[in-house]
Amino acid sequence: MIIDRLGDPAPEPRPPAAGPDTGRAGTAVDLWQLRVDHLAEGDLDLSELDAEERDRFAKPLRAADRLRYGIGHIALRRLLAPRLGVGPAEVAYRREPCPGCGAPHGRPAVDGPPGAPHFSLSHSGDVVLIGIAARPLGVDVETFPLATTVHEVTAALHPAERAEIADAGHAPEAFARIWCRKEAYLKGIGIGVARSLAKDYLGERDPSALPEGWAVRGVPTAGGHAAAVAVEGPMGRVRTSWLPASFVTAARAAGPA
Repeated sequence: MIIDRLGDPAPEPRPPAAGPDTGRAGTAVDLWQLRVDHLAEGDLDLSELDAEERDRFAKPLRAADRLRYGIGHIALRRLLAPRLGVGPAEVAYRREPCPGCGAPHGRPAVDGPPGAPHFSLSHSGDVVLIGIAARPLGVDVETFPLATTVHEVTAALHPAERAEIADAGHAPEAFARIWCRKEAYLKGIGIGVARSLAKDYLGERDPSALPEGWAVRGVPTAGGHAAAVAVEGPMGRVRTSWLPASFVTAARAAGPA
């Protein structure tokens, strides 16, 4: 059994398990998580990254940030490759137009034929989270923040979100759950936190008040973290799985279908 840094049992890597089904008309979502605290930079197979990714990896980031970045981008390529019928190194990306200004710095997307899958990637603390679906989506994972961060950032959120966090005693876990839901949605629409944090309600109490045309759900993850996924349109079956550390090492050359 893998033990996380807080001493709580973390999920064993396992095959995808069917999640709640909200109807056949909903968009199916596949989610994968990886633990980063069982790997070092020297374990990673960087050969499949493109020049831009390798350049980013080589920048003087904090060691933990560099490790999370490498793990996330290697895993993403290995998950997308079989869906595109290419090798991991052949997966190409582009940027969609920003919904705010139209410039090409919106949501990252596969540079491929029509019908290519949509994806989203997030990493924080000991966890990398990747989502893939047939429609636009966003995922987010966050470690529980400090109490000072909770109070500072809560003031910028939607009034109903502020009320939910206050009713929870400004608990870091409650804040993190709502923050992940909001950031997953903002990543899904392709604008990120450039949009006012007070504009949209992404709380947990009132599903009818969520942004029109989007579905949002919390994602079970490792202790000390919160996670969420947002998808355009109704959300159907959600499958989640934990990938083993070997998935991003040189010994692993292909991903699950």
